[in-house]
Amino acid sequence: MTIAIVTGSAGLIGSESARFFAKLGMEIQGIDNDLRRHFFGDAASTAWSRRRLETELEHYEHHDVDIRDAAKLDEIFARGGRDIGLVIHTAAQPSHDWAARDPRTDFGVNATGTLNVLESTRQHCPDARFIFTSTNKVYGDLPNRLPLVERETRFELDPSHPWQQGIPEDMSLDQSTHSLFGASKVAADLLVQEYGRYFGMDTVCFRGGCLTGPQHSGAELHGFLAYLMKCVTTGTPYRIFGYKGKQVRDNIHASDLIAAFYEYYKDPDPGAVYNIGGGRESHCSMLEAIALCERIAGRELATEYVDDHRVGDHIWYVSDLARFKTRYPEWKIRWDVPQILAEIHAASQERWPQG
Repeated sequence: MTIAIVTGSAGLIGSESARFFAKLGMEIQGIDNDLRRHFFGDAASTAWSRRRLETELEHYEHHDVDIRDAAKLDEIFARGGRDIGLVIHTAAQPSHDWAARDPRTDFGVNATGTLNVLESTRQHCPDARFIFTSTNKVYGDLPNRLPLVERETRFELDPSHPWQQGIPEDMSLDQSTHSLFGASKVAADLLVQEYGRYFGMDTVCFRGGCLTGPQHSGAELHGFLAYLMKCVTTGTPYRIFGYKGKQVRDNIHASDLIAAFYEYYKDPDPGAVYNIGGGRESHCSMLEAIALCERIAGRELATEYVDDHRVGDHIWYVSDLARFKTRYPEWKIRWDVPQILAEIHAASQERWPQG
């Protein structure tokens, strides 16, 4: 039986990856020590997701291991050896704000942890596909230098600009403010590329926009749509940080992202890099997302505006999906923002008390 190792296996993308590849007949070795609870508090814990995986999946083994612990990672990989055909690395510290409070932990998890997973893969299963969830924050705040037009509910790219379909992989990583989180993810992103090019391993960086879905344990500092819907449902006030709430993000459903993982798994390309997100098919501003949540939940949201955006935060970010769609023409976006929010609301009633 082919083994798939999934780091961050109880998180949004990790748990959905585990389910998807388990259905294909793979044995899943999950690695997750619930650092999300440490980062964002008890409400963001993924323990509930781990329990579901252990109950639902017949061939799932969980390892309560920190990816900064190279020796323990090596033990897991050595046990699987060349039966490991797939490594999906989603474990990360995902917040700008948290990284600024503890840069050593942020870099240790995002950069050193990624190096540890890569090296264990190279030593024990070098032919495995290695899929890494990078981030659009590797571009720093360069997207903010694009010519933007302010409209009633959003900022939008100037219609004359050639990047109307979104930001491509050609955007530079240099001469911009990344935030410390963005910098640690840049380091990891480049490591993954280098292991692909230098060692000839089948590695890929998916530079994601907002990744979302009903399995997300949303928190104020991470998990935009899930946390927003949680606030509307529970009656919790929501803070908008800067840009008049008109900042735009594309949002990709976890299942659409994992479908992209599967395309790469079937037909890999060493050292590949793809911008991945909802693109023009699934994007919204903060104000537009709030209005959608209120309509779906049937109640108003109490908001507080903080006139101070986060360092390195984007005003407008929509992914250009052309490179991936050209390479994998069978793949497409199946979920848009209204569908995503409706699913989050319907699936989370038992987890969120009504306010």
